Amino acid sequence: MSSSGHPVIVARDFQLTAGTRFPVHRHATHQLTWAAKGVVSVTAPGGVWVLPATRALWIPAGTPHALEGGPAVARAVYVDRAPRGFHTPTVVVVTPLLRELAAHLATFPPLPAAASASALDAAFAGPVRSSAAARRRAEAVLLDLLQPAGVATIDVPMPADPRALLVAEAVAARPSDGRDLDGWARHAGASARTLARLFTDGTGMSFGRWRTNVRLRAALSLLATGTPVAVVARRVGYRSPSAFIAAFRQAFGVSPGAYFSL
Repeated sequence: MSSSGHPVIVARDFQLTAGTRFPVHRHATHQLTWAAKGVVSVTAPGGVWVLPATRALWIPAGTPHALEGGPAVARAVYVDRAPRGFHTPTVVVVTPLLRELAAHLATFPPLPAAASASALDAAFAGPVRSSAAARRRAEAVLLDLLQPAGVATIDVPMPADPRALLVAEAVAARPSDGRDLDGWARHAGASARTLARLFTDGTGMSFGRWRTNVRLRAALSLLATGTPVAVVARRVGYRSPSAFIAAFRQAFGVSPGAYFSL
């Protein structure tokens, strides 16, 4: 905790227009982030997390990460005290109480982490001091509410070989493209066997597994905006909603509807 006695340094919202991307960066403090509106995607060591209004990601201080999304409102709470066990990026359920506490804390001005308790007390007097006490109480409750959600992540590493990368970028741009390995091999100017090896060597998974992850990542973004499951299944390349639901359940352990419910 900072010398000010406030674990939450600042809570704020970021308005994201379509296609907004914050490239890889780090923070000196811990960060809890999610989409207050719309959906955002965070890439960090360990995978890619698609975050709607019901899921947040705890990002430990110093962790390299990138964020993209929009149109959306990204909410970020910067904290200089970590709950026990939160040593790696961790998904947290955003309960209604957590959501309202973060919105409440966003109404307070940011505090420098180095501010001393005596300086804070000197600055606060009368009703303002009461506001400081209310802020401390809200911060304490917010930290108590942080519980891991136990949600799997989707890892979509890109291969380095130019032939495999050509295919990877095409699949990511259009997950519904149903070409098999032979078809993609012709597109890349390689044999199917070579392309399969390049994906295994470059991503650590088979082409089929990698494409499934691409499709599921795209599906999460669509589902988070309320797109019906049948429409999502078709847009990401599944022939039937049941096939999509089966793949989703195998990857995440729950159905698409359960994933986004509290």
